[in-house]
Amino acid sequence: MGDPWGDVVPGVLTFRGSPTRRWHGTGPVPLDPVVAWRFPVDGPMCSMSSVAGVTDEWCGLGWTGQPAVFERDGRTWVVFGAYDARVHFLDGATGERLLPDFATADIIKGSVTVDPDGFPLVYVGSRDDRLRVLAIDRHRPVELWVLDAADTAPRLWNNDWDASPLVVDDHLFEGGENSRFHVVRLNRSYGDDGLVVVDPELVWDVAGWDDDLLAEVGTNVSIENSPVIVGDTLYFANSGGLVQGWDIAGLAGGVEPTLVFRFWAGDDIDATLVPDDEGMLYVGVEYERETGRSQELGQILKLDPGRPDDPLVWAVTDRPFVGSGVWATPAVHRDLVIVPTASGRVHGIDRASGAIRWSLDLPGPVWSSPTIVDDVLVIGDCSGRVRAFDVAQTAMPPTELWQVPTGKCIEASAAVWDGTVYIGSRDGYLYALRDVP
Repeated sequence: MGDPWGDVVPGVLTFRGSPTRRWHGTGPVPLDPVVAWRFPVDGPMCSMSSVAGVTDEWCGLGWTGQPAVFERDGRTWVVFGAYDARVHFLDGATGERLLPDFATADIIKGSVTVDPDGFPLVYVGSRDDRLRVLAIDRHRPVELWVLDAADTAPRLWNNDWDASPLVVDDHLFEGGENSRFHVVRLNRSYGDDGLVVVDPELVWDVAGWDDDLLAEVGTNVSIENSPVIVGDTLYFANSGGLVQGWDIAGLAGGVEPTLVFRFWAGDDIDATLVPDDEGMLYVGVEYERETGRSQELGQILKLDPGRPDDPLVWAVTDRPFVGSGVWATPAVHRDLVIVPTASGRVHGIDRASGAIRWSLDLPGPVWSSPTIVDDVLVIGDCSGRVRAFDVAQTAMPPTELWQVPTGKCIEASAAVWDGTVYIGSRDGYLYALRDVP
């Protein structure tokens, strides 16, 4: 909990840095940053995409959109997918391309994952229905393998891939908006020419719903949040509000996972689940369906998986209007859980009692998940500002340290690495913020 994802590849390799989604990066955090560079230099990253038959222009990086930042061959790499339907590979120092862009057939919303075991591989999903494995040890990125969301059945909702995958013990874990969860054995190795190869096989996939859930909420049960692995337990939730835990201890021996935890929160859960050091889960819930269950429970929950029959420890209500609640992933910080909301409030909640100690009011909706490094919280808001707050004193409301404006709402999450904040905006650009030397 709270540690880097091993010691093989230094960096922020996936959304929230590790399988427990508890490692946010490494400092120092800038003290008074300016825009060191902005990518691209020749105009914003934009493309057209359709939702429910309506086609619009999408620009920049959105939810969750956290870039991967890591060290490779003596350089800092920044890799991310964007709304121009491309994966970009940049030099963190200069913002220049290290490899040509990799084009997909639709926008990329989620955060890419870099292989944690040193294989030169990037894992990324797109709204073009495909989850890809890309090799980055050539002169250009090469697609080695694809899983099409339409290839697993039965499925519900649509075929997008928004979640940030995990790779543990040569297995790829990923949920899809086809409402199924997938586990792929990658079989990574190197060919005779020294280039990386994979020979993947889908070893398990499961419906993320059951009949009881469909009876409560209908067919919108897609999986958009990123998987979490704590010990031998895999956790994820879906847009129907179902939180699940699966025992994956036997995967290496060919034993399929078994369901060990089920909890219905009443409404859409797109935010990734976050565990604390005791194994408790913090859950952010949207407020869209106006179900009795969501009104009964609230929108910020603490669950104890060790009490599967009665796991609710406490709940906090934040539903000032329909379409409010929580989209951003909470952050565990010392004795607090920090939770942004769609209404613009950012709550610092006592982890033991569930009492709100303090709240910030930012221009909402705040979908940007908080990144906390060295007691500094970095977050974007919908005025287009990147803000930093001092959260060292958890009993006190945070003090704002600095802010840097961008051109539009910031939905994406920041990566902090070695003195630089990397964050994307809906204005079409990725920003590198650092102090003037």
